[in-house]
Amino acid sequence: MGTLTIKYSQLTGAIINESNIPTEYKLSWNYPNPFNPTTKIKFDITRNVRREMQDVKLVVYDVLGSEVVTLINESKTVGSYEVEFDATGFPSGIYFYSLLIDGNVIDTKRMILLK
Repeated sequence: MGTLTIKYSQLTGAIINESNIPTEYKLSWNYPNPFNPTTKIKFDITRNVRREMQDVKLVVYDVLGSEVVTLINESKTVGSYEVEFDATGFPSGIYFYSLLIDGNVIDTKRMILLK
């Protein structure tokens, strides 16, 4: 007969590196800017004392204020995120992007699409 070995471990605690957790909501400038046809947008979500998951929406608007695309519309936990905006098919011009958390606008920034 062979030998059966069973290994068991139990996690009794965890250490969380607090320095990696964002301390505030932040919407960064897209990079590159101006861009053609893609750019990256970074944002941070901080802790919410009321709940772990937060409703996150990242929306792009044209210069007239019309919504042209929603890049994110989902629940997310605390952390840092990056989204790529592919503007293939969009005309050159100035666009704005807004980060909304739980329905509140956190920040809005401007980006330029040059073709």
